Amino acid sequence: MTCPPGLEYLLNLDYLLVNQKNMEVNGWQTRRNKYAITDNNGERVFYIEQELRTYWGTCLRKYNSFHEYITYDRNQQEILRLVQPFVTCCSLAVLQVYSGTTLLGSVTQEWGSWRPKFYIRDASDQVVLVIKEDAIFKIKSLDEKYDIGMIQKHGRSFSQLFNQFHVSDKYNINFPHDLDVKIKAVLLGATILIDFIFFTRRRSR
Repeated sequence: MTCPPGLEYLLNLDYLLVNQKNMEVNGWQTRRNKYAITDNNGERVFYIEQELRTYWGTCLRKYNSFHEYITYDRNQQEILRLVQPFVTCCSLAVLQVYSGTTLLGSVTQEWGSWRPKFYIRDASDQVVLVIKEDAIFKIKSLDEKYDIGMIQKHGRSFSQLFNQFHVSDKYNINFPHDLDVKIKAVLLGATILIDFIFFTRRRSR
């Protein structure tokens, strides 16, 4: 299995903690997300910063034409680019994960019978895992019979409930130790997408 440059540290991990901060930029209108990614020892592994691309859509509000999230390693070298193409208020979300110009995989949002779910796809667009929303976001096998991991959001502290300028959210990601490192990177992207859909976008309304 070929490991993309900069992702070697992920090979031996089965857990990541994503610490998101929503920082105000230019007043109330624009905010930028930043994420610190640490392992189970609290050691920083990666750092993700959102690049802003603004577009005025047809839904009487502002939307980003696309979101880019640049992932840096501990040496401040870019190792991943998470690209979310244009999203309107009516469309389902997609996020693509690149190492340089090489596509590693993608996350696509779909609607189930009651709740949305997410398909984790490899570079050939084949579905390899499914994420279903519940009290937590369960990572399931392709046939959805087995739970193999989860994405779980931490509750906010009392003080954070009243701090709308520097909001901080945390997510645990658990996955199999021997999972393809490219799919581990796509699961990291899935966490960023879930944060955007279910929490960041709702806070901006």
